[in-house]
Amino acid sequence: MAEFLGIDTSNYTTSVAVYNSDNNKIYQSKKLLPVKEGTAGLRQSDAVFHHTRQLPEMTEELFTVHPVKNLKAVTASVRPRNVEGSYMPCFLSGEGLGRTLSALNKIPFYSTSHQTGHILSALYSTDRLVLIHEKFIAFHVSGGTTDCLLCEPSETDIIRITQIGTSLDLKAGQLVDRVGLMLGLKFPCGIELEKLAYNADSHYKIRPVIKDGNCCLSGFENKCKQMLENGETSENIAGYCLDTIAETVTAMTAEAVRNYGDVPIVYAGGVMSDKIIRQKIISRFEYADFAEPDFSCDNASGVAIYGYLKSYGDL
Repeated sequence: MAEFLGIDTSNYTTSVAVYNSDNNKIYQSKKLLPVKEGTAGLRQSDAVFHHTRQLPEMTEELFTVHPVKNLKAVTASVRPRNVEGSYMPCFLSGEGLGRTLSALNKIPFYSTSHQTGHILSALYSTDRLVLIHEKFIAFHVSGGTTDCLLCEPSETDIIRITQIGTSLDLKAGQLVDRVGLMLGLKFPCGIELEKLAYNADSHYKIRPVIKDGNCCLSGFENKCKQMLENGETSENIAGYCLDTIAETVTAMTAEAVRNYGDVPIVYAGGVMSDKIIRQKIISRFEYADFAEPDFSCDNASGVAIYGYLKSYGDL
């Protein structure tokens, strides 16, 4: 038995996971960071504090349910993305634990990005890890990103990621949470906003704002405010918000396909776990793959798999 530990300390979730390469199974434990009611997110100092408190709890829980017998490597996400200057203090918490466990167990420590972890987790969830040997398009849509990414094999890393589209202002997850808070929902607002949207009885035509493969979303937040002021129902506003994201991501996907061909497409990130958004995109791109919700929201599964791939170099 060979096992690989992954640690991810994003701005929203404390996550630890073990990948067992013998049976291709993932075992994980994760917990959202506490956020004060009525607020949208955390300061980095608060995120670091909560990760410091939650990491021992999550690690103990994971190792109790799945006792580790043959740990081969530890990997932590140490930055949001694999680009110069990408940095958030919250990832120091996971990196510190990872390096400590590596030294104590005399095993390799690997570092990667939160975004790479998302992509690998999505590939695992859809049984498409073989795509690391091909060119494919990945979407990472969450509270901090609305990114369309060209992924290709890399001689120096597992995959080479090139951003080919993004949001020029508000991110999709920010739009969801701001509209949700506007409607009196609790942060993070995605699940409750989706429940509201299922009861929408009126839908509006959406014209996505796309510029050279990038999108703009801030205008739609203003539209939601106007709808609320004009007496529109919460259900219809929620539906409009999610329809906006679905149409926007669909338009970004179409632009990417025009530029790079009909390559495989994989969607990851918390926003992509929304069933309404998912169904609208699948209706246009039937061959697209979506990570299961547990592997779409922030998690350490892909980070653990990264350690396996770095250790063995292949599947």
